[in-house]
Amino acid sequence: MNINIKVYLQSNNTKFLKSGSFPVSNSDFKKDPDWAAAIAAYEWIREIKMSFSISEDFRIDQVIYNGENDITELVRTVRSI
Repeated sequence: MNINIKVYLQSNNTKFLKSGSFPVSNSDFKKDPDWAAAIAAYEWIREIKMSFSISEDFRIDQVIYNGENDITELVRTVRSI
């Protein structure tokens, strides 16, 4: 299945929004939808950081999936693992 993710990021004192549709495992999503979405968002944010020259002040401001589910803190937890 696919979920829609929006990430609000900041780097070099510039805020920007990226959004897209991403696959997640049906079984993982049924077990814990927020965590499955957080993993997908984290992996995508890592790709964003690698494809752009992101500064050290890079910050995740907000992460939302399927229009209304705020998983910002979960994504930050994934990042710290």
